[in-house]
Formats: sequence, C-alpha cells, structure tokens
Amino acid sequence: MATNAIDQTRRMLSLVTYLRERPGAHVQDVARAFGITEDELISDLDVLPMCGTSFRGGDLLDIDTDGDRIWWHNPDDVAEPLRLAADEATALLVAARAVATLPGLRESDREALLRATAKLEAAAGESGAASSRLSVTFESEGGVFADVDRAISERRRLWLRYYSPARDELTEREVDPIRLFAVGHTYMEGWCRLSEDRRTFRLDRVAEIRLLDAPAAPPELELRDLSEGLVHPAAEDPEVVIEVTTRGRWVAEYYPHDSAEELPDGGLRITLRTPDPASLRRLALRLGGEGRIVTPPELAESARTAAREALAAYDETL
Repeated sequence: MATNAIDQTRRMLSLVTYLRERPGAHVQDVARAFGITEDELISDLDVLPMCGTSFRGGDLLDIDTDGDRIWWHNPDDVAEPLRLAADEATALLVAARAVATLPGLRESDREALLRATAKLEAAAGESGAASSRLSVTFESEGGVFADVDRAISERRRLWLRYYSPARDELTEREVDPIRLFAVGHTYMEGWCRLSEDRRTFRLDRVAEIRLLDAPAAPPELELRDLSEGLVHPAAEDPEVVIEVTTRGRWVAEYYPHDSAEELPDGGLRITLRTPDPASLRRLALRLGGEGRIVTPPELAESARTAAREALAAYDETL
C-alpha cells in the first residue's frame, strides 16, 4: 500500500524509539515489525542521519547499517533534554504555525500540531516571543502537496491541469495518486487516466488541482527504486553530447549524465543518454548562446532550425 509523507514521518519517529531499545537490530526484523520492505527501511535509514536536535548541524543521529544489522552510535547524546536557543524556537514555531494553515491537512493532524505548538510556546517563553511577529506564506506547491497528500490518505482521484515542458503545453487529466517523494523537487507518482499508464508529476508544474469524489483505484504496481535518482538512462539509449559555457554549467546539475569534462574556457562537455533525444531540443533553445548540441548531428541541426524559425517568427511580430 502506498505511504503518504505524514505516515512516513510518523513511522520514522517510531523507528528512532525502536532502534534505541534494540541496538544491532537486524534489518529484516525491523522491516517486518514496521510492515515495510527492506528497501523502504534502508531509504528511511538514509534520511535519519540528517535529523537531530539542532538545525545547526550538531547532535545528528549517528545511525548506519551494513545491510544486515543497524547500529545507532550516539543514542545517549541525542537523548539529552532538548534546550532550544531563541532562533531555534522562533524558526520551529513559525514553521509549525505555517504548516497548520495548509489546506488539505487532516483535522486530527492539525489539532495535534496546534497542541504541540502551544506547549512549545509555553516552554520557549520570551525566546519564542519573536515568532508571533513572523509569518510564512507557502508557494502554490505547498497547497498542491497538501491536496495530493489528502487524496492519498482518503484514496480519492485528482484532476490536474499540468504543464508538460517536453510538449510546452498544459493538459487536463485525472490521476489516481500513488505516493509523494522528493528527488531534488517534490513529485507525485500516480496512475494517469489520460494515458492509462504510470506517470510522475512535478508539483511545481501543477497549474491547478482538484480532489474528485471518485475513488482512486490504481492497478497493483511495484514501486520504482529511486535510490539512484528519478531518471535511469539505459545503456542502449542514444548518446547526446552538449557543450556549455560557464553560465550553462547548471545543466550538469539537473540532467543525469555519463560524464562532464572540463573545457579550457571554464565550460563543460556533457555526455548523456536519453530515449528521446528530440526532447533536448528545448534545452538547446533555452541555453541560447550558453551552449550547443554537438552530437548527434541531426539533433544539432534540428535545434539550429528551431532557433532560426523562432527568430523569424519573432521578427514578423515586430
């Protein structure tokens, strides 16, 4: 069964208590106790070492695994009573109040969060007073996240207006959500009723979203392994070589690639694979003078033709 973000957070909080009481616990035993797969457990364990009692980077959970057993090396240090500094209390209170206003948040979760916020305010005293003068307004992605999370919890279908950069168009579709996850950006995986196939949607590309009364009924699917990232180019996919200037180096950060060689002028020669090389034509147009497609030659010529046509169309409007 798909797990939403709030349920995963609850599980990981319980996991901390469980591991503290069972040093050297076996991976398969812990996974069985929580009703999850070993891969899901390992994914949780990859996140826990980034958590702790201070956002300054200290007192993080020193948890690791050899694939068979799980070791927590500093449970006593982390278990010491928490004392928040003024800036920590302020940040936590502002964030808690902001999350409590999210649309789609389950009422029981909202009430629990507000109770915890009240306790924190009382404990922080003057240290948390500044938080009452601050507020956070979420971008549209926050509302989309809340609606998707609610749809997953209530097993309801969603209606989306979604921007597809590959086709440069907005499409309307109904989706049975499966799960939320983050790989650089936040995504929803779901069964798209328009294409009758599994699709992944980036939340910041959702122009409009609405919960439907229809129940979500995605087919039984094996969840994709995201440990190596969202995109997994195959060895047989066509190879594309792109050269970018120093201002185009961001391409190597956003596109999975086989290699990125330094160029004398500070740019990069990036080699990547994709099942649809034509989809990179928009990238070439976006780069403009900051990059160019080197190979395959037919794709390079296609990008140049598209650029010429765009310029001609622009001149005609002047």
